[in-house]
Amino acid sequence: MRKIEVKIYSKGDCCLCDVVKKVVKKVQRNLSFELIEVDITTDKKLLEEYESEIPVVFINDRKAFKYRVNEVEFKKKLEWYQKNN
Repeated sequence: MRKIEVKIYSKGDCCLCDVVKKVVKKVQRNLSFELIEVDITTDKKLLEEYESEIPVVFINDRKAFKYRVNEVEFKKKLEWYQKNN
């Protein structure tokens, strides 16, 4: 079974990003997944692509959320990936 990877595209000084990271890390305490945080300001291409959408959350390379993460929906998506991978 492939380990689930959750990637958050964000940048510093972003209050929405901070909220999303808090929710994701809270869920991570109960559900196992690899968390990768990507600062879009370190890559011009990422900055151009995601600047108006951050925070953006991908699960196994599929966009799952942008701007906000609903904890219940996030858990449901992770559970789906656990069953189907």
